[in-house]
Parts: sequence; C-alpha cells; structure tokens
Amino acid sequence: MKEYERKGLLERVNREAATVGAEIPEEIEVQGEPIELRSFVFEIKRRDSVPQGERDRVERAKRNLRRERLERLEPIEENEVSYDEGEALAASIIGIDRALDALEGLDAPDPETEAKRQETADRKRWMSFLKKALGHEEAGGGRTRF
Repeated sequence: MKEYERKGLLERVNREAATVGAEIPEEIEVQGEPIELRSFVFEIKRRDSVPQGERDRVERAKRNLRRERLERLEPIEENEVSYDEGEALAASIIGIDRALDALEGLDAPDPETEAKRQETADRKRWMSFLKKALGHEEAGGGRTRF
C-alpha cells in the first residue's frame, strides 16, 4: 500500500464523524469468537436503562471492542496489509466505532430530561440560598413560605 493510501485510511478511521451513516456489523469476530454485534447493541439499546447485571456485560463488550479496534488498526498503521485489506479493516473499524458510540451513550439521558434535572437542581440551590440569606432555614427541613 502506498503511503498516501495508508494515511488516507488512518485519517478515515480516526475522523470524528466517521461513524455518521455507518452501520453496525451484523456479526464480528472478536478475539476469535463470533459475536452477533448488531443484535446485541439493539437488544441493549431497546431498554430504557441498563440493569445492573447487564452493565457488567456491556462494559466487558466495550473493552473487547476497543481491544479489537486496536488490533485491526495496527496492521494499517504498520503498513502490513494491502490497500484492499486495509479498506476492509477500515470499514470494520468504523463499524466497531459505531457500536461503541451506541453503547457509550446508553447511560446518558436525553437533552430534555437532562435540562429538567438541571433546572430542578438549580431551583433547589436557589431556594436553599434564599433560606440561608433570609434566616428562614428550618431544622426539620420543611418548606418555608416567603
């Protein structure tokens, strides 16, 4: 593979928006073991939240996917493959990145929920400040009307 081709592949897999429009591979071999990656990601994402027992499984899958990504990237970085093999590796790396993006975003709340949570927290801090400033803080933690 020519140097400019290698650099192009590396730029492609490391591009911030590389996963936009990319599909999660149906099946992928990770450390010699075939994994039905797409169905795993969709199964996990289908739930509103990930149960504690599943979190360990998801974290293990993310570690294995990151490791596999590095193993697939190395032959491109070291120029040990042909351009066609590099293309196939790059496409699989982008698919792995797409799956990782989906799995990383599981615990993040949607923006609307996060905004409401932040607004509630701000309101509580403001009320606490006002109570202290006006000397109306109660020991029992009950509500004080102004």
